[in-house]
Amino acid sequence: MTHRGSIQQRLALTVGLAVTLLWLAAAAITAHHLSGEMEVVYDEGLRATAQRILPIARHDLRESGDRGDIYDHEDDHHESSDEEDDLDERDAREVRYGDEVSFVVRDREGRVLLSSKGADPSIFPAYTGQGFVTTSTHQVYLDTKPDGNLTIAVAEPLAHRSALLRQMLLGLVLPLFAVIPLSLLAIAFVVRGSLRPVHDLRAELTRRGAQDLSPLPDGNVPRELMPISAGINQLLEKLKAAFLAERSFAANTAHELRTPVAGAIAQAQRIRAETHEPQTSQRASEIEATLKRLMRMSEKLMQLARAEGGRLQADQSSDVRPILRLIAEDFIRTGETRLKLVLPEKPVLSRLDPDAIGILFRNMVENALNHGSKAENVVGCLEEDGTISVSNAGPVLSTDLIDRLSQRFERGQTSTTGSGLGLSIIKTISDRTGMKAEIVSPRFGCTDGVEVRVKLPTE
Repeated sequence: MTHRGSIQQRLALTVGLAVTLLWLAAAAITAHHLSGEMEVVYDEGLRATAQRILPIARHDLRESGDRGDIYDHEDDHHESSDEEDDLDERDAREVRYGDEVSFVVRDREGRVLLSSKGADPSIFPAYTGQGFVTTSTHQVYLDTKPDGNLTIAVAEPLAHRSALLRQMLLGLVLPLFAVIPLSLLAIAFVVRGSLRPVHDLRAELTRRGAQDLSPLPDGNVPRELMPISAGINQLLEKLKAAFLAERSFAANTAHELRTPVAGAIAQAQRIRAETHEPQTSQRASEIEATLKRLMRMSEKLMQLARAEGGRLQADQSSDVRPILRLIAEDFIRTGETRLKLVLPEKPVLSRLDPDAIGILFRNMVENALNHGSKAENVVGCLEEDGTISVSNAGPVLSTDLIDRLSQRFERGQTSTTGSGLGLSIIKTISDRTGMKAEIVSPRFGCTDGVEVRVKLPTE
């Protein structure tokens, strides 16, 4: 199965990866450039150090009256007391210049006249000319006075430079460990906010019921989503036109059939009353029964068209009890004595259209009377929370059969007459108004029968 990621995830990952790579590339370029610049700075520091120390060293040597031969330990041999004085004087100079700078000052023959404290003469190459010399361990700068009598070599350990460079690079890289995750979070947040119109469009389509074909609002739709919104609105308009045509046809056909069908029923009844032939009277009765079924079918089609196309929400709330009582009285006037109605004492207010409530309850009762047990009563009940329930005795229905009976023109295994639209009309009204029609078998508290429950929207 192909994995389909969301646009939000793709954008966040793509932009986040691009930003991360850019950060790393910028850090690498900066580190490379910084390394070169620091080498220049270090070299300039060596040059400045040599140019600053050499005049000072020459001045000190003049004041002390030193000559080059006082440091020649290999060729000249002096008395012990003189040597101790010379060493003491040399140590004093080393202490004076400190150990932060590693340098040596030599004469023309290369003898060390002055050095920094702890300096190792072996690390300083012989003077070959002014400039930089790189050894295996140090970077050395060589310089001399114009007369060439004194030369200076200033050295800096390469390890010291590498350590300083690593510290600087570490200071450059460490913030990235905090900046990159924060950048990714910011990118995810911004992408999510930027795709808010897409989520709003999806939520708007999800909230809509099956019968809501009104156009999508386009007030805050970005330009990129305008073609999608316009295409959906065009599709909704086409679907709306097709549904309206279907509903209008059903409603007009049912309405136009009522008058001629009523006239045909009257003629069949007249024929049956005037004839004296048993066979003709039987045929007239069959015609009358067929026409009455057609009349009931046309009424159900009108109710279905009303449920699908009409306005089911009223401007003001009304009490549900008088509506149910009126429907029950209609059944009683037709001679139906099995219906028992239970109503609460307090008013139950609902914004559902009274006609829709009447259509809903009438179909619930008719379905129970036609398909329930003839030996027991049908109980219609209105609860204080707005739940209407109609229950009847009879066999227990399976879940598959209940699902199938909710479809149009589906009838159970029964010999009673019916259109197969009762439960479909109940379901249509419930779906259009956000209610839930529940068919339970067996009835609550019993081991048989069927109970239909609908929760009305109440205040």
